[in-house]
This record gives sequence, structure tokens and C-alpha cells, in this order.
Amino acid sequence: MVVLTNEAAEQPTGNTPVPRNKGLRRRRFLLAALAVVLVVFCAATGRLFMFPARGMPAHVDAIIMLNGRGDRYGEALSLAYQHRAPYLAVSLGSSSIVPDSDCAPPVPGVKLICFAPNPATTQGEAESAGRLAAKYHWHSIVLVTITPQDSRARLRFERCFNGKVYVMTGPIHAYRWPYEIAYEWGAIIKALTVQRSC
Repeated sequence: MVVLTNEAAEQPTGNTPVPRNKGLRRRRFLLAALAVVLVVFCAATGRLFMFPARGMPAHVDAIIMLNGRGDRYGEALSLAYQHRAPYLAVSLGSSSIVPDSDCAPPVPGVKLICFAPNPATTQGEAESAGRLAAKYHWHSIVLVTITPQDSRARLRFERCFNGKVYVMTGPIHAYRWPYEIAYEWGAIIKALTVQRSC
């Protein structure tokens, strides 16, 4: 009696077991990479735009209020009335200044300087502040802005001013945060890649 068997099926072929689904492995890798990118993006957003290093010493040479949204004016005046600096420089065109005024009210014992940056951007403000610093021999300044603009303002001013740069921030409405963070991402990338000089 002859028994027929399927020897081809029983013989080892030399191949390893059927490999795992390559598509599944690729998807897992992509998901892991996206998770890492998301974590890095969130950490950078927090560090640059939500929780930047803030503060200043008891005294600096000048307080510089940048133009823009938020209560910069209240913070700048508070510092000036505390006599934290002998100069208060206000960027013209700010919506936070006193209504029907070209600048800010005088503060006793503090020299008020109102300047019109050209161009009317943070870059223009940094260039103007650099010229004012050279004219008045400033060695330290505090910028008054909003929290999301802190890192970019510091970067731009450090390029145009050789002294110490500190930042204090005024509050903004909660609903403005998403827009401000999105705007600052674009603006800081531009400052790091396109506009790299003072």
C-alpha cells in the first residue's frame, strides 16, 4: 500500500515564519514619531510663549513699552512710578496709551521718551531702542510686552542692544491666547530665519 504525503508542505523551506505586517509596523513608527513631535512642539510652545523667563532687577536704565495688545501700559506705568528706571520709552501707536494722547502722561522723576519706530514692528522698535540706548548710555533695559511676545522681543532687542535685556509682561484676555501663540510661532520663525540681524 502506498501512502501519499505532501512532502513539500512538511519540508522546511528555509523561510522564517510569515513576517509581521509591514504596514502595521510603519503606522506604529509614524504614530510614535508624531507623538514625539507633538510633545516637543507643546514643550517649546510652553517655554517660548506661555512660561518664558521673566523678571528684572530692582533698577535698570530704561523701561521700554512695546506697541501692541494687552495691558502693557499699566505695567510700564507701575514700574515707572516705582522708580525702577530713570527713563520710560513708549512706542507710539500703542492702543494702550491714554486716549486722545500721543504718548503717556509724565511720571515725576522719570524722563519720558515717545518714539515712532520705523518700520512699526518689533524689529523697528528694537532698532529704535538700540539708537536710544547709544544716545542715553543705557546698559540695561526692561521691555514691557505681553507673555507670548516675550521670547521674540528679547531675541530682537538682544541683537540691537549690547546691555542686559529683561522682560515684564502685562495681561491679555484669555480668548486672545490661541491667536497670539499662532502669530508668535510664525514671527519667531521669521526672526530666526529671515530677519537675523538688527
